[in-house]
Amino acid sequence: MPYTDAITINPEIRFGKPCIKGTRITVHDILGWLASGMSAEEICNDFPELSEASIKAALSYAADKERRILIVV
Repeated sequence: MPYTDAITINPEIRFGKPCIKGTRITVHDILGWLASGMSAEEICNDFPELSEASIKAALSYAADKERRILIVV
């Protein structure tokens, strides 16, 4: 699934941070859990409103955002 189907940005929810649709869980939250060593399975067990597809969408969103960063020297 393209990340655009799973990620939403709404200024009324979590100060406009990108969230998984239908939740208040941000991409940042998911990246932090993965960085701390949690597996996708553990995250889904702790947050049943998430799926492995939504976790992959968060990773895809972050990768796309990273790719778009422009470095000015």
